[in-house]
Amino acid sequence: MAEPAGEALGALAGRLSQAAAPSGCLATVRQLTGLFREARHRENATEHVFQNLLQILTKATSEVDVACKDVGALAHLDDCLLLLSECFRCLRNACVQCANNQNIMRSLGLIEVSVHLIQLLQKLETDLESSLTAFRCGLQFLGNIATGNVDSQQRIWKLACPSLFLNCLNHQDEKIVEYCCMVLFTCLNPERTRALQEENNLNVALSVLQACRRYPESEWVFLIVTNHLLKCPELVEAVYARLSNQERTMLLELVLSEISDKNSAVCKGTDTFLSSCFQEKCQSVLRLASATNDADEEALVMLRLLDALCEMTSNDGQLERLQACPDLLETAVRTLQLAHLSGKQTTNVFSATHSATGPEQVSHPAVGFKSHLIRLIANLCYRNKANQDKVYELDGIPLILDNCSIDDNNPFISQWAVYAIHNLTEQNERNQELISRMERQGLADTSILEKMGLKVEKEDQKLILRSIRKTPDL
Repeated sequence: MAEPAGEALGALAGRLSQAAAPSGCLATVRQLTGLFREARHRENATEHVFQNLLQILTKATSEVDVACKDVGALAHLDDCLLLLSECFRCLRNACVQCANNQNIMRSLGLIEVSVHLIQLLQKLETDLESSLTAFRCGLQFLGNIATGNVDSQQRIWKLACPSLFLNCLNHQDEKIVEYCCMVLFTCLNPERTRALQEENNLNVALSVLQACRRYPESEWVFLIVTNHLLKCPELVEAVYARLSNQERTMLLELVLSEISDKNSAVCKGTDTFLSSCFQEKCQSVLRLASATNDADEEALVMLRLLDALCEMTSNDGQLERLQACPDLLETAVRTLQLAHLSGKQTTNVFSATHSATGPEQVSHPAVGFKSHLIRLIANLCYRNKANQDKVYELDGIPLILDNCSIDDNNPFISQWAVYAIHNLTEQNERNQELISRMERQGLADTSILEKMGLKVEKEDQKLILRSIRKTPDL
């Protein structure tokens, strides 16, 4: 017959009070750790048990503090660190799905003591594995006491931001970074995320992104970025300004991943900010026409920005905002004109090529640039009369018609051109008339128009562009 939960805990708590040496405490704490794996023991835990564990942590704090100041004391610290790790494991287990235990621990001051201990462990100049283990277990405890407990989250945030988070996020140990991100993710809410843009806290957000680059498989880091950082446009803007070009590329890849995998929208404000960044620097991609500039980092950022804008304008929730962005459409058309001209003046990555034996494998970073610009133009003109007219005024329609041929440097460019012409002519008589006149003058290929699902007819001495299918072949 199993011993009643209350009696088992009471007996161990009594033994813990009587034990003097760390070795005597260690075995007892291990038993408590094991008991707290079961819900019935967690639910029957008393304040007395946690007071005993607090006393152990308080004593350990003094010993670790001495070792931080006197390297000679490290030789006798191993037993203390082993006990410290086990205390953190015990507290960690006792918190699981038990708000009562979380509240008791917080009221006893266990969060303050634990944060102080973790800061001391970070300063400890030792390669002892037991020190690293205690550090990790301490962070796990903070993560568990914060889970689902708003008051504990607030207490940890006040004590840990920014110094503790910064120290842990920049630690060389991957597990410490991971567990720190677990604590940070658990404590974050919209208000605290906005607080990260403050000068004293901004380095925390930057360190999260650096950790994301160092550990791309880290789930907690990814969750912080996608669930919190990207949801705050002011923070995105503040962080983006401080990132290197390589880090900006990584951030944009996370944005793309979030949009593509979940079909979710980037929040209002972030999309228009990214649009303004593209408008400001997009012509840097034209430098990639030179073979010596194929690793131009600023240009690579713009290519990722263009990818993100194409995806965002494919999302109904963001299309209208981006369609209304001042100068985005004009920037896309002007840049396409310059890229097209560059490819005609000299042979480079912007020149149209087509191999009779099939598409060649081209590894240049600017492959697809013109195709993506046309896709962006097409999306921005979708059922938007003002943008349709703007492309007309910018002489963008002949430009797009001139990019309807297969091009190995721009996969799917002919399909995107077809889609763009469809969106430009939908319920727009002036654009239809322009294409009709071009066909009559031999400036628009009839076979291309047919592929677009369009044909030119003469009616009452006037050329009319008619649809022969509801949608073009894509």
